[in-house]
Amino acid sequence: MSTDSLLGFAGIGAEALLIATLVKRRVYKPFPVFSLYILLSVVADSVMMALSRLYPDRFLRAFVVEMSIDSVVQFGVLIELAWSVLRPIRNSLPRRFIFVIALLILVAGTAVWPIAGKLALHGFTPEWYLLSRLEQTFAILRVIFFLGMVAFSQVLAIGWRDRELQVATGLGLYSLASLGAAVLHTHPSTALLYHHVDQVVALSYVCSLFYWVYSFLQQEAPRQEFSPRMQSLLLSVAGAARANRLAIEETRKSGQR
Repeated sequence: MSTDSLLGFAGIGAEALLIATLVKRRVYKPFPVFSLYILLSVVADSVMMALSRLYPDRFLRAFVVEMSIDSVVQFGVLIELAWSVLRPIRNSLPRRFIFVIALLILVAGTAVWPIAGKLALHGFTPEWYLLSRLEQTFAILRVIFFLGMVAFSQVLAIGWRDRELQVATGLGLYSLASLGAAVLHTHPSTALLYHHVDQVVALSYVCSLFYWVYSFLQQEAPRQEFSPRMQSLLLSVAGAARANRLAIEETRKSGQR
């Protein structure tokens, strides 16, 4: 069996094991979008592996569909992760604050889009370039989430036993490998070296899957409360966002009169 096949089967097996762990430890309840992401990953990886062997001429079209769905779900995972971090004060926040989070992620994605363009694969069809750029954009966003949560873990009252940081750590580990591979791909080299680099990325993803399995099998730590200063800051931000939304709605109503 080739190394690529071995990594492929290892990834699918690890995803299936992670799904069983998510169900057993009921992690799917606080993280339904993340659980959906893993479930779709095992289905997509199985289908793509079969297509690459049986119908290689249909692989590109299927990959476009798979990447489009994957990007939407990844966006949902980042929103869910940020919303979960705010769990200690979520009841004090307006219900629509989750849309503010989504908007902030969109703004961050727009900011890193030019950077992703430099890391995307060049010399291929525009379709492949767009998909590669989209993939690198989300890889950068995942790394930002991971590094931000680690840097502000004390302020956010989270530790390595909290599910939020465990999810972010797994996402960050293989995203760092993906970005490293993208940087190496921008330098001229042999196709064999590029392939070995991609295999390292696939291995990092398998390692992240097993890290999640191990972490989720452990007892989750009770979530700590934010400090009063942090609560005040977040509530102020939420209040400002709500005030801006009301002002926009009021302006719109005045214009319709």
